[in-house]
Amino acid sequence: MRVSMIAALGAGLLALSACGGKGDDKLGDQAHDALENKADAMDAAATQMGGTDRDLMKAKAETTRAAADAKEKAIDDADVDASSMSDAQKNAVINGN
Repeated sequence: MRVSMIAALGAGLLALSACGGKGDDKLGDQAHDALENKADAMDAAATQMGGTDRDLMKAKAETTRAAADAKEKAIDDADVDASSMSDAQKNAVINGN
């Protein structure tokens, strides 16, 4: 699932980068924050778990944080002009839909 999400994000960003861009970093920041919030929720859930389940949840949270950094960089590097995007398009980039 993670690989397909990354592939879809990459394809979407390539399409968006073709628009030429006067992008700012706001969209990348929002995408990063959305994934950071998910990672924080995973860490909170891990505190209620024990043993292997806790360790797996913490590892998943760290993987999500790494994905947040990569997604923000990809969006910023694509120089996406978010001002020309609809709210639905922005939400799709931020939430990976």
